[in-house]
Amino acid sequence: MPMSWSSGLPSKPIMGFFLRVGQLLSTCVSFSLGASLGIWKESLANWCMFIWCLCFAMSLITSIVELCGLQSHLPFSWDGFLYAISFHFGIICIVTSLIFGTSYIQVFSPGPAQNRAITATALSFVATLLYAIEVAWVCVRPGDMVCFVPTFPGVLRRLENYLACVIFPFISNTDLYRDQPALVWCVFVYSICFILGVVNFLVNGCDCDNDQKLPLRLPVLLWVQTVFSVLLYATAVILWPLYQFHEKLGGQPQRSSDMRCSDQLTTFVCVWDQRLVVAILTAINLLVYVADMVYLILEAFGERFDYLSSQADLPAEPA
Repeated sequence: MPMSWSSGLPSKPIMGFFLRVGQLLSTCVSFSLGASLGIWKESLANWCMFIWCLCFAMSLITSIVELCGLQSHLPFSWDGFLYAISFHFGIICIVTSLIFGTSYIQVFSPGPAQNRAITATALSFVATLLYAIEVAWVCVRPGDMVCFVPTFPGVLRRLENYLACVIFPFISNTDLYRDQPALVWCVFVYSICFILGVVNFLVNGCDCDNDQKLPLRLPVLLWVQTVFSVLLYATAVILWPLYQFHEKLGGQPQRSSDMRCSDQLTTFVCVWDQRLVVAILTAINLLVYVADMVYLILEAFGERFDYLSSQADLPAEPA
């Protein structure tokens, strides 16, 4: 008699087990190979290895919870949690793969070191693929959960956090803002807005549509986070390029003026490039926050208009 997936363990834990083992192996080996290259002093390398460690740790915790059958005792949807972390880790893993690959593969001459850098990058892409498969599997596997379909504001709020995740590896290089209070303020802006976004995600959910729109638990938090982030990013979008590229304020207006960018031993993305990337991403994220705020305003006016219209349609009370 042929063995089916339903014999022994059910298919859900089996599929999850194989995905989790792949995630653990790919992130662990990526970290080990990256660490063996001796690039601990490089801020981008440290960030990449931190991401691999974080993904490994979360996949390990998830595996322990499922093996012990603890998910049924948690006060939230386990499928929703798996969807959220797999989706986010898939994004940050692909960003990490691109940053590490473009920054470090070409640094080493052909040989064992370059091969380790290539393998670490490839396995990081494998981890991205495994997280993407888990997202799809959570959606299509049998169960009570319907696949999450993000609304337009849900997409905006995810994008805000994703752009912040791309900014962080570049500002991990303290040479970009050391001894400049205005630039330290910008780093504070990126950090506090990201933290507020995560808190809002945990409190109000992922702003998804299944069969119906999910109500926000604390709409005030969403308003405070969005408006506050717009104001903070508005300061960063002015201060960051001003102090990074204005010569009178200690900046370097051209790439050629940064001697580290002409060093053949440096990474592909030199310090001046990192400054430019952060400036561009800051402007893009400000536009996303503004779009989010405009949507909230229009939604509030729409709800108010619907309420007034419904009141006007009510029959008048007899005198």
